[in-house]
Parts: sequence; structure tokens; C-alpha cells
Amino acid sequence: MKPRERKPSPLPDSADRSRLFRLPAAYTGTHRVVEEEIDEYAHVNNTVYLQWLDQIAWAHSAKLGLPIEHCLAIRCGMAVRHTRVDYLEAARLDEILVLATWIIASDDRLRCTRRFEILRVADGKRVLEAEIDFFCLNLDTGRPCRFPREFAVCYKPMQEVVAAYAELPTAARHIGRWPR
Repeated sequence: MKPRERKPSPLPDSADRSRLFRLPAAYTGTHRVVEEEIDEYAHVNNTVYLQWLDQIAWAHSAKLGLPIEHCLAIRCGMAVRHTRVDYLEAARLDEILVLATWIIASDDRLRCTRRFEILRVADGKRVLEAEIDFFCLNLDTGRPCRFPREFAVCYKPMQEVVAAYAELPTAARHIGRWPR
């Protein structure tokens, strides 16, 4: 018997996508899982998800006015301090995923936190939730440094996002902490 083929549901437009996520005003991108991202267990390897989070964070930063070229020119960037990830569902070959990110906190001086969610288009299931704490880094010395003016402006969280994050159930704000 031939296995039944799954047809992906149509990709939601940007307005519909925003209703799928826990927070408003998501910066989103889509990704179709390719063979190179699949591990021996026939699903996406967990290290690949981290690469996707990095890619969507850079795309969002560029949209905010801070592309990598600017960071290299001013010799200042954001470095990962702490990563919390909950892998909730397995993603498999050829599945279409929607990746989302938000800046949910910033001290306007040294640190900011991004939230990420990945949803599977076919069934709307949440595949991953993550939060990453970043700090500002002097690329020449490798030491922490104060935000340049443009970082303080671009990495300021939207008030509607901060308010919605505060309203999330405790379990949804405790990514990577056990028990949930």
C-alpha cells in the first residue's frame, strides 16, 4: 500500500500569521525543511533550530536598521549570553515552518532578550519556543560594551509586545525551566 501524501495547507498571509503566535507584531519568515537538516532520527537536528534562530534574528536586526555590515563597520555586535529552548514537536523533511521573533526586553545599555517561536504550517502546531539573552560586545576586544545609540533605538521592545509577554501564562514565560 502506498503511503498517503500529505499536502501542505496554504501558507498564511502575514495578518493571519500574527494570530498564530503568542505575541503581537512578530517578525516572521518561512522555511521548508531540507534533507541536509534531517538527522538519523528522521527529524530536524536540534542544532539546526539554533541556526534558524540566528538567521531570523539577523534578518530582523537588518529590518530594524542594523545589518551585519553595520555591526562590522562600527566593530560592535550582540553576543549570546544564555539560550533557553523548548523543543515541542519534531519537524520533518519538506515541512513548511513559520519562524517568528520579537525583542521582549532591553536595558538600553548592555542587554536585550529575544523570543522565538516556530510553527508548522500544515497543522499550526508549535514546534519550538526559545528565548535568548544577548549582550553588547566590542568586536575588537571581545569584551562587553555599552550599546551604541543605534542599538538602544533599534533593540527597544515594542510596548504592545512587552505588555502581551507580561500577560502570558507563567508556563509560557518559563522556557527551558523544569518543571513547566
